[in-house]
Amino acid sequence: MDGRREDTPQGTAPYGTAAHEAAAPYGTAAREVTAPYETVAHEAAAPYGTGVAVREAGPGDAVSGVRPRWVALPESTGEVAALLRHAAAHDLAVVPAGGGTKPHRGLPPERCDLVVGTGRLDGVLEHAAGDLIVRVLAGTTMETLAAVLAGRGQRLCLDVPAGGATVGGTLATAEAGPLRFRYGTARDLLIGVTVVLADGTVARSGGKVVKNVAGYDLGKLFTGSHGTLGVITEAVFRLNPVPPARRWVVAEPAVSGSPSCSPSCSQGSALDTLAGLLAASPAEPSAIEADLPGPGREPSLAVLVEGTAAEERARAVRDLMDGHGPARVTDEAPAWWGVPPGEETLLELRFPPGRAGGALRAVAAGVLPARVRGSVASGVLRAGLPSGVAPPEFAGFVTSVRDGLAGLGGRLTVVAAPPALMTAVDPWGPVSALPLMRRVRERLDPGRRMSPGRLPGGI
Repeated sequence: MDGRREDTPQGTAPYGTAAHEAAAPYGTAAREVTAPYETVAHEAAAPYGTGVAVREAGPGDAVSGVRPRWVALPESTGEVAALLRHAAAHDLAVVPAGGGTKPHRGLPPERCDLVVGTGRLDGVLEHAAGDLIVRVLAGTTMETLAAVLAGRGQRLCLDVPAGGATVGGTLATAEAGPLRFRYGTARDLLIGVTVVLADGTVARSGGKVVKNVAGYDLGKLFTGSHGTLGVITEAVFRLNPVPPARRWVVAEPAVSGSPSCSPSCSQGSALDTLAGLLAASPAEPSAIEADLPGPGREPSLAVLVEGTAAEERARAVRDLMDGHGPARVTDEAPAWWGVPPGEETLLELRFPPGRAGGALRAVAAGVLPARVRGSVASGVLRAGLPSGVAPPEFAGFVTSVRDGLAGLGGRLTVVAAPPALMTAVDPWGPVSALPLMRRVRERLDPGRRMSPGRLPGGI
């Protein structure tokens, strides 16, 4: 990996007629798939003949309600490159897809001709256990990767929710779990990446590469890009040893004497105070998470302590928490740990650490009942809303919470919602980096073929 841009060699395929040959995509001459074409234009644009397994799309392949024409299942970076070269030649809009675990994430694409599924880009390519580094294909599930690493006593500290999420999907959506407090997010743990750009160019950066492609840190650019810059095919991560012991310190309720759990109560400020003490504690917790179930229910706080002398350090944390409410030490995480507070409709609140109280008051002012969960110490909370919320109510709630967070220096993003709700608001809200994002998009995908319209400002 030397920071170069590569074009995968193109083979020559035997096509039946001169007209067919003129329109056909030249990729890797492998297996050829045939299918009936409805029109000449359809025949010319269809990605059959690229050497990649392709099928007609069905209703279940829709991306946020937009149905593609084809679904391709490449097995290598070279096959992804062949598909994207063909898409560029025929101006096809491409949407990468991972494990399909986040069907309501992001705005619907403006158009979607071809879904590139990464499920067959599966496997660990290299595990340099002595260097604490792993190189893995993007379609590998996070559970599979965790199992392979655990066999050598190591782990990737991206504790995203289980359920089939892939490495590429985790990077594209910038997912991170409770361990973000101690170890950071994907941007901090990713040290190398291989991507295929919109024109079919293969680019690598990070890892052993000294100079990144065209001056860009592709790993940071593609993390959180939602498939708008290209397709991630490989990733290289920095690992950590599996700790010899883990203990959770759980307080239920988190703040003694608090009234019933309404985000408008004073418990948010009390949680801020307690989280600040815990974050600065010599016990060095790995994660500090809160769960606020909603009106009429008490809040919970859980702290993870890992490594050497975990039991003794956990007791020290318990003693610190006992001054605010009863706490207990356990070797099992609470049932809500690392689980999103909602699946169908999910919002993310970001704010400066120490301002959770204000963030919770902003949620309460939005009227709709919300379950809030996340890291008060890191300034990242997620709110889940019940099903059946009407678009006008949802839009009013989002606007109200955003107004409240703005005074804290925070922001709200709609992470997931049914299409009717997602299109009722701007899911991203104000984004100060929008001009820079536009320039990057114009540089890497000037034709706007990769997941067009899914990022802020219709990028």
